[in-house]
Amino acid sequence: MNTQIFNKMNEPLEPVDESVIGDESLEYELPTHVKADAEPETEDIDTDEQSGSNRRANSHSHRGKGPSKFTTGVYDWVSALLAAVVILVVVMTFCVRMVDVDGSSMNDTLQDKDRVIITGLNYEPRVGDIVVISHGVELDKTIVKRIIAIGGQTVDIDRETGEVTVDGILLDEPYAVGDTMVSGDVEFPLTVADGTVFVLGDNRGISKDSRFSDVGLIDVNNIIGKVQFRLYPFNSFGKVE
Repeated sequence: MNTQIFNKMNEPLEPVDESVIGDESLEYELPTHVKADAEPETEDIDTDEQSGSNRRANSHSHRGKGPSKFTTGVYDWVSALLAAVVILVVVMTFCVRMVDVDGSSMNDTLQDKDRVIITGLNYEPRVGDIVVISHGVELDKTIVKRIIAIGGQTVDIDRETGEVTVDGILLDEPYAVGDTMVSGDVEFPLTVADGTVFVLGDNRGISKDSRFSDVGLIDVNNIIGKVQFRLYPFNSFGKVE
């Protein structure tokens, strides 16, 4: 073996200059596509634009979930209409009713086919009131009559003159048509029982009323209400006395 070569191999290694390590000349830049720790590139987005987009997205989301203004409006309108109908039914049932007059027993105050308004809520019968009665003793339809006396009062009808007295006092009856003749089967004088009323029609010659036993005294519970106004015919519209 060549002695020069052997000696060369046995020479101690020269120490490495550590100052060279880390020098830029020793750095090796990997290609971009093989960088293991490379972070993905991100695009800068304007935060104001992003928040605006989020608000629009949320707005669309809420509009899709909640009821529309049209639906809400229809619901409110229907609710108001139903409430009005309920109130009208209650009022027409317990407070105010419309009734058609049938017959001529209340001429000249009321005529056949007149349409009237009656009120019945908390009604207390009074002498002179015109009332609608559901039935007498055996009547099968409503009747319209005028109250002449209430419970506790005594009614008398003069057979010759047709004059009507209550508790001995002669009644002034400008509304009455003809003389009040005693043509029924009820005997007078008659004391009206408590809780009842004595009624006559204004057209005394043809009216079937408390002078006849099949009508008799009227229980106050059978009074539907007091006649207040005439609606029809229109030329007679107004308060009924």
